[in-house]
Amino acid sequence: MTHQTVGYPARPGLPDDPRANVAEPTPSCPVEIALAALHGRWTTLVIREFLRGDRTFTELRQALPALSDKVLSDRLAHLTEIGVLERRRQPGWPPRVHYTLTPHGRRLGPVLQALWDWGVQHRPPSPSDIR
Repeated sequence: MTHQTVGYPARPGLPDDPRANVAEPTPSCPVEIALAALHGRWTTLVIREFLRGDRTFTELRQALPALSDKVLSDRLAHLTEIGVLERRRQPGWPPRVHYTLTPHGRRLGPVLQALWDWGVQHRPPSPSDIR
């Protein structure tokens, strides 16, 4: 598809958007925003768990046992702050907090799938491949 004011066809991966024509990364760049949302080790696995359904802190700890409580708390706070997760406190004792993906967060599913697909096609050779 050719944009009337540009005069050349759009190329895959090169959006027809003035924000894409910068000389250095900027916080308003949509790619930088997406990368910031996925920033931090474990973030993609936490999001994966929410793509499977709502979770409590305890359920996440059980699903990701090697993830420390501190890092899990940090990831949940970050994802809630940027609008990927919604936090709901349930009344009662002990208090339970349920987290769920927002519609904004659910749209990260295809992003993670695209990253997975790219990684499958471009993984470095393992030692057994070299033999």
